[in-house]
Amino acid sequence: MAVPTTGRPKLKTAFKKARTIAPLYTGGAIAITLDGTRLVSCVAEDILMTNVESGVEICRFVGDTQPINSLCITPSSSHLIVFTSSLSLRIYELPDSKEPLQKRVAPIRVVGKAHEAPVHVCKADPTSTYLASGSADGVVKVWDIVRGYVTHVFKGHGGVVSALAFNYPQDASSVTQENRTMHLITASVDTRIRVFNLTEGASTSSGGGKPEAVLEGHVSVPRGLDVSPDGRWLVSGGRDSVALIWDLLSKSPSTASMKTKKSNRKTPALTPSLVKTIPVLERVEAVGILRTDDTDLVGQSKTEFSKLRFYTGGEKGVIKIWDGKKGEVIQTLGQESSASSEEMEEQRQIMDILYLPSTSTLISAHADQNIIFHSLLEGSLSKQLVGYNDEIVDATFLSYRKGFSSPQKDSHIAFATNSSLIRVYSTQSLDARLLEGHSEIVLALDHSSDGSLLVSGSKDKTARIWAPLASDSDASGSSWGYGCVGVCEGHAESVGAVVMASGGDNLKFMFTGSQDRTIKMWDLSEVPSHATEETAAIRCKSLTTHKAHEKDINSLDVSPNDRFLVSGSQDRTAKIYEIQYSVGSGGAVRGEIKLIGTCKGHKRGVWSVRFGKAERVLATGSGDKTVKLWSLDDYSCLRTFEGHTNSVLRVDFINAGLQLVSTGSDGLVKLWNIREEECIVTLDNHEDKVWALTISSDERTIVSGAADSVVTFWEDCTEEDELSKETKRTEMALKDQDFMNYVSLHDYKRAIQLALAMSQPGRLFNLFKDVGSSEEAVASTSLTGNASVDEVIRTLEGSDLAKLLRFVRDWNANARTSTIAQQVLFAIVKLRAADDVIQAFGDESTEKIFADGEDTPPANGPSTGRAALKELIDALIPYSERHHARLERLVQESYVVDYILGEMDDGMLDDDLIGDDLMEVDS
Repeated sequence: MAVPTTGRPKLKTAFKKARTIAPLYTGGAIAITLDGTRLVSCVAEDILMTNVESGVEICRFVGDTQPINSLCITPSSSHLIVFTSSLSLRIYELPDSKEPLQKRVAPIRVVGKAHEAPVHVCKADPTSTYLASGSADGVVKVWDIVRGYVTHVFKGHGGVVSALAFNYPQDASSVTQENRTMHLITASVDTRIRVFNLTEGASTSSGGGKPEAVLEGHVSVPRGLDVSPDGRWLVSGGRDSVALIWDLLSKSPSTASMKTKKSNRKTPALTPSLVKTIPVLERVEAVGILRTDDTDLVGQSKTEFSKLRFYTGGEKGVIKIWDGKKGEVIQTLGQESSASSEEMEEQRQIMDILYLPSTSTLISAHADQNIIFHSLLEGSLSKQLVGYNDEIVDATFLSYRKGFSSPQKDSHIAFATNSSLIRVYSTQSLDARLLEGHSEIVLALDHSSDGSLLVSGSKDKTARIWAPLASDSDASGSSWGYGCVGVCEGHAESVGAVVMASGGDNLKFMFTGSQDRTIKMWDLSEVPSHATEETAAIRCKSLTTHKAHEKDINSLDVSPNDRFLVSGSQDRTAKIYEIQYSVGSGGAVRGEIKLIGTCKGHKRGVWSVRFGKAERVLATGSGDKTVKLWSLDDYSCLRTFEGHTNSVLRVDFINAGLQLVSTGSDGLVKLWNIREEECIVTLDNHEDKVWALTISSDERTIVSGAADSVVTFWEDCTEEDELSKETKRTEMALKDQDFMNYVSLHDYKRAIQLALAMSQPGRLFNLFKDVGSSEEAVASTSLTGNASVDEVIRTLEGSDLAKLLRFVRDWNANARTSTIAQQVLFAIVKLRAADDVIQAFGDESTEKIFADGEDTPPANGPSTGRAALKELIDALIPYSERHHARLERLVQESYVVDYILGEMDDGMLDDDLIGDDLMEVDS
């Protein structure tokens, strides 16, 4: 029995793109299905649908390359309606799938010019039958969604239509029949709210109807409207910082705050009255009424005013839940931004709020492109989706520690983007949290040895330590977060590099490198392992400050045994220091660093430095497009890896130090074999500089983040790739054996079909060549030299015939293989009708469409076949003419050869001359 040998780890040779974090929302309208599982949002001119649970993009919709002005989803979740800046209306059927779709979803109906001006608000009615759209020229149209025509047009708004709401009580037993009328309520920049009757109102034929009531109460633009389920209460909120509650079923006479229009309708006209004015003390951008258990009871005549609850959201970035009767805030969801700058406050303000009654969830879309899910039952943030990350400059894996349990390995990942907020994602669901604390852009990140703590360096000249929020071990998975537990202040310029020592079970020290060209060593012995919302962050003590380089410090790293520190700088050097750390008898901590070596050799600045995990080596990545490997014994360069076409920005070791991973400004991630000094694989999914690189604890996942705001998770698939190759190799060997068996048995039909199925033109060419040059072919009258082969060509099925013709086209392009190509082509032309050949190409295109996952064949197969056949003939004719001309030249040259040979045989002496000579002799 063979004894297994334990050698070096196997090289990782293949990585696949497992998932990405790409821009999800860059502003504008959002919509969500009522079950809360699928979110539709805008990224520039694209519309995409996302699986809320996993954060994975499901599909994109075919647009018209114009910005999206507004969109909505019908309450039945069957259709998506989109208005673009080109004034077009596009209606899509919403896919039911929660899994990613390969192709974009096309609209089922497009109206080229739905309005004369841009449409900024649209709303579907509760029955998912009608759509209301309000444009910037003050015109509101009501559409039949399925049939695609306009049912009503309402004019007379004094400017841009700012909000829409349908009033159609659903519970027939809870309201009188007269209130089953469908109304449309509109608001515009003239501050008025208008109520239109859709059941008895004027249609498009009359040129626009008049409102039943015009409500005047706001002094600025109303931005939100909502009606209670029983159709009684209307809540409106506007930029005048107030929310108004209206009684739509009031029978009181008209007041100064309301105008009614006379009508001859059978149904009594509405006479709404203003019930309450509530000062919100912030500009309101969204408002809605919450559904309570009381309003869902069958048989209840109306929603009690004392039970009325509604929400508002606006410039302060929080959702407030109000008691309608008392006019007081009973709950606040979210936290007001602590940022002092006006720009930060503007970024945090709420632009829209979506309400999901089925899950008691409120979803707020903010100006900084973040989408936050709030649970009404728990009164807390339940999920957050980051819409846009901007440039990603650094990343690190984290292992979240809940309570005093052991950390969950690589459960989260943190990103530093072009922002003062740190993004921390759950690696499973892409649920995110924003860490506020820095006042300037965060430049660098690192984690503690167990991954539970995070450290960040920023342009605000400070570094901060973040720890998981202390919580009960049985808390729900949605309640998580990080809080700041330590602040390191003392640098005179931006902190561009941070690194924490391994430290074993206890935190010991960390280093920061700055644009002020110094390295500071910090004492972390008093930093807690958990954060609470009440306690303030401690100020860490600086143990030493060392003037390290002549230019900015870009990167730092500590050796696995905490004995050495390396720094990389724009001055083109990497310097190695010995760390001297000690704890005195009284608990006093002392720390120093001592320069012991300098690595010189790069021609540009050093962007990244990393110690080897197993051997005494150091890797550096530089702006001179190279990665260098250095010895820590004599600080000499051992290897130079060349392959990037631009600056190398990040470098790290994997696979027990046998391999290197590097990222560069060329947008590539490269995996290197250190021993062979060669690039094994290049990973490409970015279009800009790849600044961020982090590797999971088990080294099976590489995460790269770039300036194109895309994060890519690369998973090791070396074993799967080798298994797949081995399987294919085995299958090919079996098929090769079958092919040889068929040829030896003269079963040419199966041999040709198998060669076509394996896409092996070489084997097929040799088969035709052998058949044509055999002894039987000399005496045979068949076109190919064998009657059986002729029969195969005559009976070859559609797509196989098309594939054979493509092989013939390729053979015909080479003079050495053109003879066989012409022979097979001649046989096909003689044995098959033109219609058969056209149909063959049509069948091939049909099979290709089905293979791509589409369910519908091409609309016109024959025309598709003709186009493909024409393309093939256009490729055959020039080479055939060239071969014919070559043969003509050969024939002509053969006559010259015949003449010369004839002269050489018996024409050297002219017969006439010989006869004359003989006569002279005789005479």
